[in-house]
Amino acid sequence: MTYHHDQPPDADDTRRLQELPPAEALRLLAGVPFGRIVFTRQALPAIRPVNHVVVDGHIVIRSDPGTILGVQVARAETVVAYEADELDGHERLGWSVIVTGVARAVTDPGEAARLKALLRSWVAGGMEQVIRIRPEITTGFRLVPAAGAPERTEADLRG
Repeated sequence: MTYHHDQPPDADDTRRLQELPPAEALRLLAGVPFGRIVFTRQALPAIRPVNHVVVDGHIVIRSDPGTILGVQVARAETVVAYEADELDGHERLGWSVIVTGVARAVTDPGEAARLKALLRSWVAGGMEQVIRIRPEITTGFRLVPAAGAPERTEADLRG
């Protein structure tokens, strides 16, 4: 079964992917309040939506210490991906950013308190654990009108 949310684009509505420099990608990520953390659970990919802030170039999230994020991700210093986007399906414009890095629990009480003050959890409960993701790889892409972007293919963007 196929679902159509919109008509196929006209020739003048086509878009290109424009690669973003890492600093611009991180700036865009800092401008939205939530994203998705991607981690491994029982050898399979798992995704959780979370709210975040970007502090000193790191992505900061909060979790309950007893959850999978608190126990199996942050305490184990696991490699994760973090994705956020701002896409307009009607206009076919927007951006997407993916950061890959290691998630670590913030164990210093003073630092944890400082970061908690910057990030109010959207979820009720004991979201007392602060997790910081230090970006190792930052990639970002913007959907732009075809006429406004340099001629690049997806193969070019993959490197």
